[in-house]
Amino acid sequence: MGHPLHGPRSALRAPAAMLLLLLAGLMLLPGAGLRAQTLLRDPDIEYSLNRLARPVLNAAGLNPGRVKIVVIRDSSLNAFVIDGRRIFIHSGLILKLGSAAELQAVIAHEAAHVANGHISRRLANMRSARTAAGLGLILSAITARAAGAEAGAGLAIGTTNTANRIFLAHTRAEEAAADQSSARYLARAGVSPAAMIAVLEMFRGQEALSVSRQDPYARSHPLTRERLTRARAHAAALKVRGRKDPDADYWFARARGKLGAFIRSPAWALREAGKAPNADIALMMRAIAWHRTPRPQKAAAAIGKLARMRPKDPYVFELKGQILLESRRVPEAVRAYERALVLAPKDPLIAAGQGRALLALDTPSANAKALKVLERARAGAPHDPALLRDLALAHARAGNAGQAALATAERLALMGQMKDAALHARRAAGLLPHGTPGRNRAEDILHATRQLARRR
Repeated sequence: MGHPLHGPRSALRAPAAMLLLLLAGLMLLPGAGLRAQTLLRDPDIEYSLNRLARPVLNAAGLNPGRVKIVVIRDSSLNAFVIDGRRIFIHSGLILKLGSAAELQAVIAHEAAHVANGHISRRLANMRSARTAAGLGLILSAITARAAGAEAGAGLAIGTTNTANRIFLAHTRAEEAAADQSSARYLARAGVSPAAMIAVLEMFRGQEALSVSRQDPYARSHPLTRERLTRARAHAAALKVRGRKDPDADYWFARARGKLGAFIRSPAWALREAGKAPNADIALMMRAIAWHRTPRPQKAAAAIGKLARMRPKDPYVFELKGQILLESRRVPEAVRAYERALVLAPKDPLIAAGQGRALLALDTPSANAKALKVLERARAGAPHDPALLRDLALAHARAGNAGQAALATAERLALMGQMKDAALHARRAAGLLPHGTPGRNRAEDILHATRQLARRR
Protein backbone atom coordinates (compact mmCIF):
# COMPACT_ATOMS: atom_id res chain seq x y z
CA MET A 1 0.00 0.00 0.00
CA GLY A 2 1.17 3.51 -0.71
CA HIS A 3 1.90 5.12 -4.08
CA PRO A 4 1.59 8.90 -4.77
CA LEU A 5 -0.24 10.89 -7.50
CA HIS A 6 0.23 12.04 -11.08
CA GLY A 7 -0.19 14.88 -13.55
CA PRO A 8 0.57 16.09 -17.11
CA ARG A 9 3.42 17.94 -18.75
CA SER A 10 1.22 20.58 -20.42
CA ALA A 11 1.56 24.32 -19.73
CA LEU A 12 5.17 23.91 -18.72
CA ARG A 13 6.02 27.58 -19.04
CA ALA A 14 3.53 28.67 -16.40
CA PRO A 15 4.64 30.70 -13.36
CA ALA A 16 6.93 28.68 -11.14
CA ALA A 17 4.58 27.96 -8.27
CA MET A 18 1.84 26.87 -10.65
CA LEU A 19 4.32 24.79 -12.63
CA LEU A 20 5.39 22.93 -9.53
CA LEU A 21 1.78 22.11 -8.80
CA LEU A 22 1.35 20.83 -12.35
CA LEU A 23 4.53 18.76 -12.13
CA ALA A 24 3.18 17.09 -9.04
CA GLY A 25 -0.25 16.71 -10.56
CA LEU A 26 -1.54 18.07 -7.29
CA MET A 27 -4.64 19.99 -6.46
CA LEU A 28 -5.07 21.97 -3.28
CA LEU A 29 -5.27 20.01 -0.05
CA PRO A 30 -6.53 21.78 3.06
CA GLY A 31 -4.28 22.31 6.01
CA ALA A 32 -3.40 24.68 8.77
CA GLY A 33 -0.39 26.69 7.75
CA LEU A 34 2.10 24.27 6.23
CA ARG A 35 0.80 21.09 7.85
CA ALA A 36 1.57 18.27 5.44
CA GLN A 37 -0.98 15.67 4.50
CA THR A 38 -0.27 12.36 2.90
CA LEU A 39 -2.10 10.74 0.04
CA LEU A 40 -2.57 7.01 0.53
CA ARG A 41 -2.39 5.07 -2.73
CA ASP A 42 -3.50 1.46 -2.66
CA PRO A 43 -4.99 -0.30 -5.70
CA ASP A 44 -7.41 -2.38 -3.60
CA ILE A 45 -8.78 0.53 -1.57
CA GLU A 46 -9.05 2.74 -4.64
CA TYR A 47 -10.90 0.01 -6.55
CA SER A 48 -13.30 -0.46 -3.64
CA LEU A 49 -14.04 3.25 -3.22
CA ASN A 50 -14.40 3.89 -6.93
CA ARG A 51 -16.77 0.94 -7.19
CA LEU A 52 -18.91 2.48 -4.45
CA ALA A 53 -18.76 5.86 -6.19
CA ARG A 54 -19.77 4.60 -9.63
CA PRO A 55 -23.59 4.54 -9.25
CA VAL A 56 -23.59 7.91 -7.48
CA LEU A 57 -21.38 9.57 -10.10
CA ASN A 58 -23.53 8.15 -12.87
CA ALA A 59 -26.60 9.60 -11.16
CA ALA A 60 -24.84 12.98 -10.99
CA GLY A 61 -24.11 12.90 -14.73
CA LEU A 62 -20.37 12.59 -14.10
CA ASN A 63 -18.09 10.06 -15.79
CA PRO A 64 -16.92 7.49 -13.19
CA GLY A 65 -13.90 6.79 -15.40
CA ARG A 66 -12.71 10.37 -14.95
CA VAL A 67 -13.61 11.11 -11.34
CA LYS A 68 -11.51 9.21 -8.80
CA ILE A 69 -11.73 8.89 -5.04
CA VAL A 70 -8.46 9.79 -3.31
CA VAL A 71 -7.71 9.04 0.34
CA ILE A 72 -5.75 11.47 2.50
CA ARG A 73 -4.10 10.11 5.61
CA ASP A 74 -5.57 12.41 8.23
CA SER A 75 -7.47 11.43 11.36
CA SER A 76 -9.73 14.48 11.19
CA LEU A 77 -13.06 14.30 9.38
CA ASN A 78 -13.24 15.93 5.98
CA ALA A 79 -14.06 15.48 2.31
CA PHE A 80 -13.68 18.00 -0.49
CA VAL A 81 -13.16 18.58 -4.19
CA ILE A 82 -10.85 21.00 -5.95
CA ASP A 83 -11.32 20.01 -9.57
CA GLY A 84 -13.69 17.79 -11.50
CA ARG A 85 -11.38 14.78 -11.44
CA ARG A 86 -10.79 13.89 -7.80
CA ILE A 87 -12.84 13.67 -4.63
CA PHE A 88 -10.58 13.75 -1.58
CA ILE A 89 -11.69 11.96 1.59
CA HIS A 90 -9.79 11.87 4.87
CA SER A 91 -9.01 8.44 6.25
CA GLY A 92 -10.50 9.55 9.57
CA LEU A 93 -13.87 10.10 7.93
CA ILE A 94 -13.85 6.72 6.16
CA LEU A 95 -13.06 4.98 9.44
CA LYS A 96 -15.77 6.98 11.25
CA LEU A 97 -18.58 6.27 8.79
CA GLY A 98 -20.76 3.32 9.61
CA SER A 99 -22.05 2.12 6.26
CA ALA A 100 -21.56 2.07 2.51
CA ALA A 101 -24.61 4.34 2.15
CA GLU A 102 -23.03 6.99 4.39
CA LEU A 103 -19.84 6.97 2.33
CA GLN A 104 -21.89 7.18 -0.87
CA ALA A 105 -23.74 10.15 0.64
CA VAL A 106 -20.43 11.95 1.20
CA ILE A 107 -19.39 11.21 -2.37
CA ALA A 108 -22.78 12.39 -3.68
CA HIS A 109 -22.45 15.68 -1.84
CA GLU A 110 -18.98 16.39 -3.20
CA ALA A 111 -20.09 15.30 -6.69
CA ALA A 112 -22.90 17.85 -6.41
CA HIS A 113 -20.37 20.64 -5.89
CA VAL A 114 -18.76 19.58 -9.18
CA ALA A 115 -22.01 19.11 -11.10
CA ASN A 116 -23.41 22.43 -9.85
CA GLY A 117 -20.36 24.35 -11.08
CA HIS A 118 -19.08 25.46 -7.68
CA ILE A 119 -15.56 24.21 -8.39
CA SER A 120 -15.45 25.61 -11.92
CA ARG A 121 -16.02 29.09 -10.55
CA ARG A 122 -13.19 28.69 -8.08
CA LEU A 123 -10.82 27.42 -10.77
CA ALA A 124 -11.76 30.38 -12.96
CA ASN A 125 -10.82 32.69 -10.08
CA MET A 126 -7.53 30.83 -9.71
CA ARG A 127 -6.71 31.18 -13.40
CA SER A 128 -7.49 34.88 -13.31
CA ALA A 129 -5.01 35.49 -10.49
CA ARG A 130 -1.53 36.69 -11.47
CA THR A 131 0.25 33.69 -9.95
CA ALA A 132 -0.58 30.66 -7.90
CA ALA A 133 1.78 31.98 -5.25
CA GLY A 134 -0.40 35.08 -5.05
CA LEU A 135 -3.21 32.86 -3.82
CA GLY A 136 -0.98 31.32 -1.19
CA LEU A 137 -0.49 27.93 -2.80
CA ILE A 138 2.74 26.46 -1.49
CA LEU A 139 4.36 23.25 -2.56
CA SER A 140 5.16 21.47 0.64
CA ALA A 141 6.47 17.91 0.73
CA ILE A 142 6.21 14.55 -0.88
CA THR A 143 7.47 11.62 1.07
CA ALA A 144 8.50 8.43 -0.66
CA ARG A 145 7.10 5.20 0.66
CA ALA A 146 8.78 4.19 3.89
CA ALA A 147 10.62 0.93 4.14
CA GLY A 148 9.10 -1.87 6.15
CA ALA A 149 5.50 -2.79 6.75
CA GLU A 150 4.00 0.68 6.99
CA ALA A 151 1.58 1.77 4.30
CA GLY A 152 3.62 4.62 2.95
CA ALA A 153 2.76 7.31 0.47
CA GLY A 154 2.66 10.72 0.02
CA LEU A 155 2.34 13.94 -1.34
CA ALA A 156 1.33 17.01 0.40
CA ILE A 157 0.74 20.66 -0.04
CA GLY A 158 0.05 23.19 2.61
CA THR A 159 -2.15 26.22 2.13
CA THR A 160 -2.58 29.59 3.74
CA ASN A 161 -5.82 30.34 5.51
CA THR A 162 -6.68 32.72 2.69
CA ALA A 163 -6.40 29.95 0.10
CA ASN A 164 -8.55 27.72 2.28
CA ARG A 165 -11.25 30.35 2.42
CA ILE A 166 -11.15 30.93 -1.32
CA PHE A 167 -11.14 27.34 -2.50
CA LEU A 168 -12.55 25.17 0.25
CA ALA A 169 -15.15 27.08 2.22
CA HIS A 170 -18.53 26.63 0.58
CA THR A 171 -21.23 29.23 1.09
CA ARG A 172 -24.48 28.29 2.76
CA ALA A 173 -26.22 28.68 -0.59
CA GLU A 174 -23.79 26.22 -2.19
CA GLU A 175 -24.30 23.76 0.65
CA ALA A 176 -28.07 23.99 0.31
CA ALA A 177 -27.85 23.37 -3.44
CA ALA A 178 -25.42 20.48 -2.97
CA ASP A 179 -27.64 18.90 -0.31
CA GLN A 180 -30.67 19.01 -2.60
CA SER A 181 -28.75 17.67 -5.60
CA SER A 182 -27.01 14.93 -3.64
CA ALA A 183 -30.33 13.70 -2.26
CA ARG A 184 -31.56 13.28 -5.85
CA TYR A 185 -28.37 11.49 -6.89
CA LEU A 186 -28.66 9.05 -3.99
CA ALA A 187 -32.29 8.34 -4.81
CA ARG A 188 -31.43 7.68 -8.46
CA ALA A 189 -28.67 5.33 -7.36
CA GLY A 190 -31.04 3.41 -5.10
CA VAL A 191 -29.39 4.69 -1.90
CA SER A 192 -31.51 6.19 0.86
CA PRO A 193 -30.99 9.99 1.06
CA ALA A 194 -31.38 9.59 4.82
CA ALA A 195 -27.74 8.41 4.84
CA MET A 196 -26.66 12.03 4.43
CA ILE A 197 -28.63 12.93 7.56
CA ALA A 198 -26.55 10.42 9.51
CA VAL A 199 -23.38 12.04 8.17
CA LEU A 200 -24.53 15.56 9.05
CA GLU A 201 -25.53 14.44 12.54
CA MET A 202 -21.87 13.55 13.15
CA PHE A 203 -21.02 17.24 12.95
CA ARG A 204 -23.78 18.65 15.13
CA GLY A 205 -22.42 21.09 17.67
CA GLN A 206 -19.16 21.67 15.75
CA GLU A 207 -19.95 25.31 15.03
CA ALA A 208 -20.11 25.99 18.75
CA LEU A 209 -16.48 24.90 19.08
CA SER A 210 -13.49 27.14 18.55
CA VAL A 211 -12.07 26.96 15.03
CA SER A 212 -8.98 25.10 16.24
CA ARG A 213 -11.18 22.32 17.67
CA GLN A 214 -13.52 21.93 14.71
CA ASP A 215 -13.14 19.17 12.18
CA PRO A 216 -12.23 20.60 8.75
CA TYR A 217 -15.56 19.43 7.31
CA ALA A 218 -17.43 21.75 9.67
CA ARG A 219 -15.21 24.68 8.65
CA SER A 220 -15.57 24.14 4.90
CA HIS A 221 -19.20 22.89 4.90
CA PRO A 222 -21.29 25.22 7.09
CA LEU A 223 -23.73 23.21 9.21
CA THR A 224 -26.78 24.94 10.64
CA ARG A 225 -30.05 23.81 12.17
CA GLU A 226 -31.85 25.08 9.07
CA ARG A 227 -29.59 23.03 6.82
CA LEU A 228 -30.34 19.86 8.76
CA THR A 229 -34.05 20.60 8.61
CA ARG A 230 -33.93 21.11 4.85
CA ALA A 231 -31.86 17.96 4.36
CA ARG A 232 -34.43 15.94 6.30
CA ALA A 233 -37.17 17.46 4.17
CA HIS A 234 -35.34 16.48 0.94
CA ALA A 235 -34.98 12.91 2.16
CA ALA A 236 -38.63 12.69 3.21
CA ALA A 237 -39.91 14.20 -0.05
CA LEU A 238 -38.04 11.68 -2.19
CA LYS A 239 -39.56 8.75 -0.28
CA VAL A 240 -36.68 6.41 -1.16
CA ARG A 241 -35.79 3.99 1.61
CA GLY A 242 -32.90 2.48 -0.29
CA ARG A 243 -32.35 -1.15 -1.09
CA LYS A 244 -30.02 -3.56 0.59
CA ASP A 245 -26.84 -3.79 -1.47
CA PRO A 246 -24.54 -6.62 -0.30
CA ASP A 247 -21.99 -5.72 -2.97
CA ALA A 248 -21.66 -2.14 -1.70
CA ASP A 249 -21.53 -3.34 1.91
CA TYR A 250 -18.72 -5.76 1.04
CA TRP A 251 -16.51 -3.21 -0.73
CA PHE A 252 -17.08 -0.63 2.00
CA ALA A 253 -16.10 -3.13 4.69
CA ARG A 254 -13.08 -4.22 2.69
CA ALA A 255 -11.78 -0.69 2.06
CA ARG A 256 -12.41 0.36 5.65
CA GLY A 257 -10.87 -2.83 7.06
CA LYS A 258 -7.70 -2.64 4.97
CA LEU A 259 -7.26 1.08 5.57
CA GLY A 260 -7.63 0.68 9.31
CA ALA A 261 -5.33 -2.35 9.40
CA PHE A 262 -2.54 -0.33 7.81
CA ILE A 263 -2.86 2.99 9.64
CA ARG A 264 -4.13 1.93 13.05
CA SER A 265 -2.39 -0.37 15.48
CA PRO A 266 -2.06 -4.11 14.81
CA ALA A 267 -4.02 -4.68 18.04
CA TRP A 268 -6.91 -2.66 16.61
CA ALA A 269 -6.79 -4.64 13.36
CA LEU A 270 -6.83 -8.00 15.15
CA ARG A 271 -9.70 -6.89 17.36
CA GLU A 272 -11.75 -5.49 14.49
CA ALA A 273 -11.05 -8.54 12.32
CA GLY A 274 -13.20 -10.49 14.72
CA LYS A 275 -16.11 -8.21 13.83
CA ALA A 276 -15.55 -8.26 10.06
CA PRO A 277 -18.68 -9.27 8.10
CA ASN A 278 -16.75 -11.52 5.69
CA ALA A 279 -14.15 -14.20 6.32
CA ASP A 280 -11.84 -12.93 3.60
CA ILE A 281 -11.82 -9.38 4.99
CA ALA A 282 -11.04 -10.73 8.45
CA LEU A 283 -8.18 -12.79 7.03
CA MET A 284 -6.80 -9.78 5.14
CA MET A 285 -6.84 -7.64 8.28
CA ARG A 286 -5.08 -10.34 10.30
CA ALA A 287 -2.43 -10.79 7.59
CA ILE A 288 -1.67 -7.06 7.64
CA ALA A 289 -1.62 -6.90 11.43
CA TRP A 290 0.73 -9.86 11.75
CA HIS A 291 2.95 -8.42 9.02
CA ARG A 292 3.24 -5.15 10.90
CA THR A 293 3.79 -6.77 14.32
CA PRO A 294 5.96 -8.38 12.76
CA ARG A 295 5.10 -12.07 12.76
CA PRO A 296 6.14 -12.96 9.20
CA GLN A 297 5.27 -16.64 9.30
CA LYS A 298 1.72 -16.01 10.50
CA ALA A 299 1.34 -13.17 7.98
CA ALA A 300 2.53 -15.37 5.11
CA ALA A 301 0.24 -18.20 6.16
CA ALA A 302 -2.76 -15.86 6.36
CA ILE A 303 -2.14 -14.19 3.01
CA GLY A 304 -1.51 -17.58 1.40
CA LYS A 305 -4.84 -18.85 2.71
CA LEU A 306 -6.55 -15.70 1.44
CA ALA A 307 -5.01 -16.16 -2.02
CA ARG A 308 -6.40 -19.71 -2.13
CA MET A 309 -9.78 -18.37 -1.05
CA ARG A 310 -9.81 -15.66 -3.77
CA PRO A 311 -7.62 -17.03 -6.61
CA LYS A 312 -8.87 -14.47 -9.16
CA ASP A 313 -8.55 -11.37 -6.98
CA PRO A 314 -5.59 -9.25 -8.20
CA TYR A 315 -5.53 -7.10 -5.08
CA VAL A 316 -5.08 -10.11 -2.81
CA PHE A 317 -2.02 -11.11 -4.83
CA GLU A 318 -0.75 -7.51 -4.79
CA LEU A 319 -0.93 -7.55 -0.99
CA LYS A 320 0.71 -10.96 -0.95
CA GLY A 321 3.54 -9.57 -3.07
CA GLN A 322 4.02 -6.64 -0.69
CA ILE A 323 4.06 -8.83 2.41
CA LEU A 324 6.52 -11.30 0.86
CA LEU A 325 8.78 -8.57 -0.52
CA GLU A 326 8.95 -6.74 2.80
CA SER A 327 9.66 -10.11 4.46
CA ARG A 328 12.63 -10.56 2.06
CA ARG A 329 11.05 -13.51 0.28
CA VAL A 330 11.81 -11.90 -3.05
CA PRO A 331 11.30 -14.72 -5.60
CA GLU A 332 7.90 -15.52 -4.08
CA ALA A 333 7.02 -11.82 -4.11
CA VAL A 334 7.86 -11.59 -7.82
CA ARG A 335 5.54 -14.51 -8.56
CA ALA A 336 2.74 -12.94 -6.50
CA TYR A 337 3.04 -9.60 -8.30
CA GLU A 338 3.16 -11.38 -11.66
CA ARG A 339 -0.10 -13.15 -10.82
CA ALA A 340 -1.67 -9.86 -9.73
CA LEU A 341 -0.62 -8.20 -12.97
CA VAL A 342 -2.06 -11.05 -15.04
CA LEU A 343 -5.39 -10.48 -13.28
CA ALA A 344 -5.22 -6.66 -13.53
CA PRO A 345 -2.83 -5.90 -16.40
CA LYS A 346 -3.64 -2.17 -16.60
CA ASP A 347 -3.13 -1.29 -12.95
CA PRO A 348 0.01 0.89 -12.70
CA LEU A 349 0.31 0.52 -8.93
CA ILE A 350 0.48 -3.25 -9.22
CA ALA A 351 3.03 -2.92 -12.04
CA ALA A 352 5.11 -0.59 -9.86
CA GLY A 353 5.16 -3.25 -7.16
CA GLN A 354 6.26 -5.89 -9.63
CA GLY A 355 9.08 -3.63 -10.84
CA ARG A 356 10.23 -3.10 -7.26
CA ALA A 357 10.26 -6.84 -6.60
CA LEU A 358 12.23 -7.53 -9.80
CA LEU A 359 14.82 -4.95 -8.78
CA ALA A 360 15.15 -6.71 -5.44
CA LEU A 361 16.14 -9.89 -7.30
CA ASP A 362 19.01 -7.89 -8.85
CA THR A 363 19.89 -10.22 -11.70
CA PRO A 364 20.61 -8.96 -15.23
CA SER A 365 17.39 -10.42 -16.63
CA ALA A 366 15.28 -9.23 -13.67
CA ASN A 367 16.75 -5.70 -13.90
CA ALA A 368 16.01 -5.53 -17.63
CA LYS A 369 12.45 -6.70 -17.06
CA ALA A 370 12.03 -4.27 -14.18
CA LEU A 371 12.96 -1.36 -16.43
CA LYS A 372 10.30 -2.33 -18.97
CA VAL A 373 7.65 -2.86 -16.30
CA LEU A 374 8.40 0.41 -14.54
CA GLU A 375 8.35 2.40 -17.77
CA ARG A 376 4.90 0.98 -18.52
CA ALA A 377 3.76 1.69 -14.97
CA ARG A 378 4.94 5.26 -15.26
CA ALA A 379 2.45 5.87 -18.07
CA GLY A 380 -0.36 5.36 -15.56
CA ALA A 381 1.34 6.86 -12.51
CA PRO A 382 3.89 9.33 -13.88
CA HIS A 383 4.39 11.26 -10.66
CA ASP A 384 4.79 8.52 -8.08
CA PRO A 385 7.98 9.26 -6.07
CA ALA A 386 8.48 5.61 -5.11
CA LEU A 387 8.13 4.52 -8.72
CA LEU A 388 10.56 7.24 -9.87
CA ARG A 389 13.07 6.11 -7.26
CA ASP A 390 12.85 2.56 -8.58
CA LEU A 391 12.94 3.75 -12.18
CA ALA A 392 16.13 5.71 -11.50
CA LEU A 393 17.73 2.58 -10.08
CA ALA A 394 16.61 0.49 -13.05
CA HIS A 395 18.07 3.03 -15.52
CA ALA A 396 21.31 3.21 -13.52
CA ARG A 397 21.71 -0.56 -13.64
CA ALA A 398 21.06 -0.46 -17.39
CA GLY A 399 23.77 2.20 -17.85
CA ASN A 400 21.29 4.96 -18.74
CA ALA A 401 22.87 7.70 -16.63
CA GLY A 402 20.89 10.53 -18.21
CA GLN A 403 17.51 8.86 -17.64
CA ALA A 404 18.53 7.89 -14.10
CA ALA A 405 19.43 11.51 -13.34
CA LEU A 406 16.14 12.70 -14.84
CA ALA A 407 14.02 10.29 -12.79
CA THR A 408 15.90 11.39 -9.66
CA ALA A 409 15.38 15.06 -10.52
CA GLU A 410 11.66 14.53 -11.03
CA ARG A 411 11.35 12.64 -7.75
CA LEU A 412 13.17 15.37 -5.83
CA ALA A 413 11.05 18.07 -7.48
CA LEU A 414 7.92 16.24 -6.38
CA MET A 415 9.33 16.14 -2.85
CA GLY A 416 9.90 19.90 -2.91
CA GLN A 417 13.71 19.53 -2.80
CA MET A 418 14.23 21.92 -5.68
CA LYS A 419 17.90 22.71 -5.12
CA ASP A 420 18.83 19.03 -5.29
CA ALA A 421 16.38 18.50 -8.15
CA ALA A 422 18.17 21.19 -10.14
CA LEU A 423 21.55 19.47 -9.67
CA HIS A 424 20.23 16.20 -11.10
CA ALA A 425 18.22 17.97 -13.82
CA ARG A 426 21.37 19.80 -14.95
CA ARG A 427 23.21 16.50 -15.14
CA ALA A 428 20.35 14.93 -17.10
CA ALA A 429 20.25 17.86 -19.51
CA GLY A 430 23.94 17.42 -20.17
CA LEU A 431 23.55 13.72 -20.98
CA LEU A 432 20.28 13.57 -22.92
CA PRO A 433 20.03 14.62 -26.60
CA HIS A 434 18.49 17.97 -27.55
CA GLY A 435 14.80 17.88 -28.42
CA THR A 436 14.04 14.57 -26.74
CA PRO A 437 11.18 14.34 -24.21
CA GLY A 438 13.62 13.56 -21.42
CA ARG A 439 15.82 16.57 -22.20
CA ASN A 440 12.71 18.78 -22.32
CA ARG A 441 11.54 17.54 -18.91
CA ALA A 442 14.98 18.21 -17.42
CA GLU A 443 14.93 21.76 -18.81
CA ASP A 444 11.40 22.28 -17.45
CA ILE A 445 12.63 21.41 -13.95
CA LEU A 446 15.57 23.80 -14.32
CA HIS A 447 13.21 26.53 -15.54
CA ALA A 448 10.92 25.96 -12.56
CA THR A 449 13.75 26.12 -10.03
CA ARG A 450 15.06 29.35 -11.53
CA GLN A 451 11.60 30.91 -11.44
CA LEU A 452 11.13 29.84 -7.85
CA ALA A 453 14.54 31.20 -6.83
CA ARG A 454 13.68 34.62 -8.30
CA ARG A 455 10.52 34.83 -6.21
CA ARG A 456 12.30 34.15 -2.94
